Amino acid sequence: MIDEQTKKRGSFWRELPVLLGVAIIVAVVVRAFVLQTFYIPSESMENTLLIKDRVLVNKLVYDFRSPHRGEVIVFEAPNSWRNDPSEEDFIKRVIAVGGDHIVCCDDKQRITVNGTPLDETYIYTTEDGLQDLPSEEQFDVTVPKGRLWVMGDHRSRSGDSRYNFIRMKDPVQATISEDDVIGRAFVVFWPFSRAKWLSVPDTFEKVPDPAAR
Repeated sequence: MIDEQTKKRGSFWRELPVLLGVAIIVAVVVRAFVLQTFYIPSESMENTLLIKDRVLVNKLVYDFRSPHRGEVIVFEAPNSWRNDPSEEDFIKRVIAVGGDHIVCCDDKQRITVNGTPLDETYIYTTEDGLQDLPSEEQFDVTVPKGRLWVMGDHRSRSGDSRYNFIRMKDPVQATISEDDVIGRAFVVFWPFSRAKWLSVPDTFEKVPDPAAR
């Protein structure tokens, strides 16, 4: 007779391929529709994100709402933004959304959105305490509806909306479509020594909607 333990072992090995198959399917579905990891390849978001950091991206959140000012997003970059055609996915911070009026700069060298200055404490700062300017170039743009004005935190090393507006003088070409957003980067999970939440800076809470100006 086959003892109970042998039966259990046989049952486990018969069920293992099914369990592995289910696990693979779940992993594929989660990666495709819910969560995905991204590797940071450039300096454009320093010091918020460093080269070789890995972030976790929520791909589901923007199926229910539009991106908000201050959020760090991953998006498929327009062809005109790419130095290398293989560089498809970019990561930047949303500074202004459709309908917003964004200007650089006020008399204190601050970017304003709908007339409200941003206190951008997250902008890249050197070890000596020298901070990048919010922008070295002046601009005055109303963001087209359904589009986003995005900028890297390391302003002097970021090919972003500011850079592309100065280059092309076109608000559409300088912004990205909400439809091209892959998801919101919400946590740095690697290396463990840098693990942190990517929360929205408080300064964006003060910005009024365009209609309230």
